[in-house]
Amino acid sequence: MEYFIQQLINGLTLGSIYGLIAIGYTMVYGIIGMINFAHGDIFMLGGFAGLIVYLLIMTVFGGAPIAVALLCMLIVAMVTTSLWNWSIERVAYRPLRGSFRLAPLITAIGVSIALSNFIQVTQGPRNKPIPQMVNSVYTIQGISISLKQIVIVVITVALLAAFWYIVEKTPLGRAQRATEQDRKMAALLGIDVDRTISITFVMGAALAAVAGTMFLMYYGVIVFTDGFVPGVKAFTAAVLGGIGSLPGAVIGGLLIGLIESLWSAYFTIAYKDVATFAILAFVLIFKPSGLLGRPEVEKV
Repeated sequence: MEYFIQQLINGLTLGSIYGLIAIGYTMVYGIIGMINFAHGDIFMLGGFAGLIVYLLIMTVFGGAPIAVALLCMLIVAMVTTSLWNWSIERVAYRPLRGSFRLAPLITAIGVSIALSNFIQVTQGPRNKPIPQMVNSVYTIQGISISLKQIVIVVITVALLAAFWYIVEKTPLGRAQRATEQDRKMAALLGIDVDRTISITFVMGAALAAVAGTMFLMYYGVIVFTDGFVPGVKAFTAAVLGGIGSLPGAVIGGLLIGLIESLWSAYFTIAYKDVATFAILAFVLIFKPSGLLGRPEVEKV
């Protein structure tokens, strides 16, 4: 039982990271109906931004408190990725918004490759390790919980609560929901649709940056290819939970993390990705809209 609970904790930690990335996918899809396949590389970019900030702080200030260093990493990573995603939306996606549906998808794949190669050229192709930031481990009745796991879960819950409040209770959230339902009608009612979409990209990038920083802190290493697999897993989580649903993205992320952790613990680790996508296919066969997704209503 202790081993099972230990794997549940590990799965929830990993699922929290996937959930943060998945929200960016589901927000963009919900508001403009497009899958931003560059989002995984935005997550990776956030991890590299956090790495650079941490190394600069340790080099310049030496014994800076870890809490201060982590806060600076989060702030700089969120600002950096937000500016990147805002620029990508303005340059690569907005001009194609009225074109055929495959054009933005192909552009997103191209942007993903460009970002990955940019990081490879500027930061090198090798793994970039980072010293262990948080080493404390608490043991309760044979179950180990590290402080970094607690930090990841607490930050995830706090951010999800804040973004839920923004989407549900603020004028910006009302503008986002109106734009999601009908962009033309929202524009007729005085909503700045372009501005709303840009802010949505910025919000998704900020969450991906936090996920990238948490990923770096949890595993202690990052490489330019780390945007692909976590990005695909997060997209899978968004689809599993119901693409377009914020709670669904979080639940999907947690489920993916739990499936990976439990499968790796009780079966061969080589097939954990196969198990993840097999369960996704099984769920979508019986519930095509995902766990919390709403069926598409075709307008006539």
